[in-house]
Amino acid sequence: MQIGIAGAGFSGAVMARELAEDGHQVVIHESRDHVAGNCHTERDPDTGIMVHRYGPHIFHTGNEQVWAYINNYGTMQPYNHRVFSTVRDRVYSLPVSLLTINQLFGTTLAPAAAEEFIREQSDQTIGEPANFEEQALKMMGRDLYEAFFRGYTSKQWGLDPTQIPASVLRRLPLRFNYEDSYFAHPYQAIPRDGYTAIVERILDHPSIEVHLSSPFDPAVRDQFDHCIWTGPLDAWFGHEFGRLAYRTLDFEEIRADGDFQGCAVMNYGDLEVPFTRISEHKHFAPWEQHDKTIAFREFSRLAGEDDIPYYPIRMADDKTQLEKYLQAARSQERVTFAGRLGTYRYLDMDVTIADALQAASVMKESISAGRPIPALLTD
Repeated sequence: MQIGIAGAGFSGAVMARELAEDGHQVVIHESRDHVAGNCHTERDPDTGIMVHRYGPHIFHTGNEQVWAYINNYGTMQPYNHRVFSTVRDRVYSLPVSLLTINQLFGTTLAPAAAEEFIREQSDQTIGEPANFEEQALKMMGRDLYEAFFRGYTSKQWGLDPTQIPASVLRRLPLRFNYEDSYFAHPYQAIPRDGYTAIVERILDHPSIEVHLSSPFDPAVRDQFDHCIWTGPLDAWFGHEFGRLAYRTLDFEEIRADGDFQGCAVMNYGDLEVPFTRISEHKHFAPWEQHDKTIAFREFSRLAGEDDIPYYPIRMADDKTQLEKYLQAARSQERVTFAGRLGTYRYLDMDVTIADALQAASVMKESISAGRPIPALLTD
């Protein structure tokens, strides 16, 4: 079977490799001039630093299969991600931990006392939180919310926190100890040679043909026995029901000698500061030494027609529109929608890889059994 794939990010690459190893011919069309999608990394020619061109990506997972898979294609260097936040001209540790609590309130509370203190700060009159703000007030109280989440979240999403689902905050930890690792997964790493090298190795198969700077046009779908679409879900349908909302990012480059900020990521929680954070990329590879540095101020905004979509907004107002696209996708034949954009979901890298492996497995089983391949595998 000849399979056409739109996109050479992790979703497209993993599915391509799995299907190629199953005996199928795969042709990938990638609109950009490189593979790996928004995970693309490259050496900066001036500093020699490995730059995460579309913003920092830290690989973290508890999925043994995914961890084994990515290690097949590159050397994963252990990396413990730590984040700090500048608020009201002071620097704090994130995520909110016992250190953050004691820093903000000028206390020296022990774990049990801090937990009781935050319980007193929180609004227990809120039943089931209806939005991000109510979740924050019930979870940690107004002072922590105002310091670290209200301004940052408003800038990141372009919405008032009362318009953002409570589930967005539920993913973040609130710790009553001094553990400052941002992620809790057992496997946390960054590839020594960058993500692009890993994706290139995944795609290195005689049955995979990759065309860069070559957008996939849905009109040519009949050239293939089956298509996999990892581009924006609404784009496949020519935005028939209107454009789904995505956020995009703008980056302002900073170059300097030495060390610019002393950490990989510094958030800026104050609403009057226009950017959300600064990422200094030499700190994503602490096993390397560089005399110069490169960092990026990050600005979040609504994606326009010509912008790179980074993540779906997926708010309440989108549900009717999104359901129209999902219903249309379910009715498609000889096409499968995959990945973060193709299914309009926010996915971490490990989930992206796990989903791609599962989707490829379903495709292989369907082909072997002579059954129709499902168009949407997330139902």
